[in-house]
Amino acid sequence: MAQQLVAAQFPQFADLGITPIQPGGWDNCSFRLGHDYTLRMPTASRYAVQVAKEQYWLPRLAPHLPLPIPEPVAMGKPGEGYPHPWSILRWIEGQDASHGDVAWHTTLARDLAGFLSALHRVPADGGPPAGGHDFHRGGALAVYDGETQAALNHLQGDRQRTCAEAVWARALTSQWPHPPVWVHGDIAPDNLLMHEGRLSAVLDFGQCGIGDPACDLTIAWTAFRGPARAVFLDTVGLDNDTLNRARGWGLWKALISLDNPDAQVVARAQVALAELLKDA
Repeated sequence: MAQQLVAAQFPQFADLGITPIQPGGWDNCSFRLGHDYTLRMPTASRYAVQVAKEQYWLPRLAPHLPLPIPEPVAMGKPGEGYPHPWSILRWIEGQDASHGDVAWHTTLARDLAGFLSALHRVPADGGPPAGGHDFHRGGALAVYDGETQAALNHLQGDRQRTCAEAVWARALTSQWPHPPVWVHGDIAPDNLLMHEGRLSAVLDFGQCGIGDPACDLTIAWTAFRGPARAVFLDTVGLDNDTLNRARGWGLWKALISLDNPDAQVVARAQVALAELLKDA
């Protein structure tokens, strides 16, 4: 289907080989198109709304950032039996950080915190506020209160549940008191590219928007440990209320992931939950 879409809509690329990128993503099926391009096809309508947003905003964000981000080349239309818009982006070389042990990687932690601080400083005028397009990243955590409360009821052990309830309650006591800033919305190891031990690019801005930067800090507990976590949070330099909301975002994500049919996702969620509660 990807080959048919390219041939029909962008014949100048029709002779380029198409190879699935493994492992595949959740929100998009991704392919390498020739040597220089990436082709991304949203897997559902709730992700398809992100295509035009990335096409418009990525070129406007890129000049303000210290590292490469995806560069749109073309936007495809539904066709050939495929119902959504889709993207061609310029290929960025690198190995995603999920292939290595990043838990204690203080250099990555510092590089990432510097990138996020730069992103949070990009002028936010006209940016898309939190909503369905980014699953409320940057918005108020309370939108997920019902879902989180239901998940808390399934935790095993009174001590774990009591601690998790306290983390969630603390997260709901504050809101971002400043003008909205740009947020990536999905900072995770598989969206970070590495080269020679350094962060070299940040991918997948489908959940970007403007609002509260707390959602971008959850990697402090979902991936980093010990000194790397401390370096990341110290370099970001945000206040304790923001860190409490970040813990809330991480708790929500870990709790809803415990019911995922993928055993690896569940295992990662269990580790993240343990780290969040131990830190709290």
